Amino acid sequence: MKLRILKSAVTNPWFNLATEDWIFNTLNPDSHTLFLWRNSETVVIGRSQNPWVECKIDKMQDDDVFLARRQSGGGAVFHDLGNTNFTFLSPKADYDQAANFTIIINALKKLGIDANLSGRNDMQVGEKKISGSAFKHAADRSFHHGTLLVNANMQKLGDYLNPHPLKLKAKGIKSVRARVANLVEFNKSINHETLSEAIIEAFREYYGDTAPVEELDEASLAKQPTLNKYYQQMADWDWRFGKTPEFSHHIETRFDWGIIDLHLDVKQAVIREVVIFSDALNVELIDLLKDTLTGIKYNKADIKTKLDELGKAHAELAAQIDDVSKWLSEQLEG
Repeated sequence: MKLRILKSAVTNPWFNLATEDWIFNTLNPDSHTLFLWRNSETVVIGRSQNPWVECKIDKMQDDDVFLARRQSGGGAVFHDLGNTNFTFLSPKADYDQAANFTIIINALKKLGIDANLSGRNDMQVGEKKISGSAFKHAADRSFHHGTLLVNANMQKLGDYLNPHPLKLKAKGIKSVRARVANLVEFNKSINHETLSEAIIEAFREYYGDTAPVEELDEASLAKQPTLNKYYQQMADWDWRFGKTPEFSHHIETRFDWGIIDLHLDVKQAVIREVVIFSDALNVELIDLLKDTLTGIKYNKADIKTKLDELGKAHAELAAQIDDVSKWLSEQLEG
């Protein structure tokens, strides 16, 4: 069985997640493939998660933190350059999940760290989780990917993954936090490069063979049309936000001209239905707000643009419409 070793020189998460999809869907599965990569500051959500429930979208935008949605399930995780991510691809007939964990554990041993498997998905040192994994299988291939916490900024887990207390009733999976530790707690000199080298060495040793390391970068997109297609999908708003399971958002407030009790039903990140209860005297205002908000993206910028247009078209109601626009800007993220 041949070996193949790929290493990303890029820290853009959309590129790296696209590369994973390209490896899983396109590469010939006649070899054991190892892919090593890491991301700039990113919140990665699972396929069935709601970014508005899981993340502080506004803070992420202010701090230039990426939002990425992966193809696989599971919860939300924060990645930064202190995470090393590994991906194994094998032919289904030769897939050995235990072998993959053994390779990582052997690599950590080379760096003086005694890790062990915890349950089916995680690795830990002592009582602290240092790695989580997920798995995917197709007719002819099997896929195992995971994250190793090397020197991740644990504070930022809380900064971006604790959502604002929006009144959202969301379908989909909510994340569970675990007791975690960085590998630098056990070996101060460890970093992405030394860990990657140890994993590559352990991978070659386990299979008793060698293979060159293939560096992947942005030029790979030009050479691989399928990889470029996956990249465009990962970067697209419709994938990252539009694939959100259906949810509803209920908010209310009192203006000096009346109460607004607003219910938004959101499907594929588009506001599909708007119900407004109000004691405002102007019924036309309420109808105009309902009509304007229906059918637009659940996105602060889009809502503001539409309400600005509405205010210009109905100058006599502009002050009230502006009140609603500012209120929604405060209540919504992103």
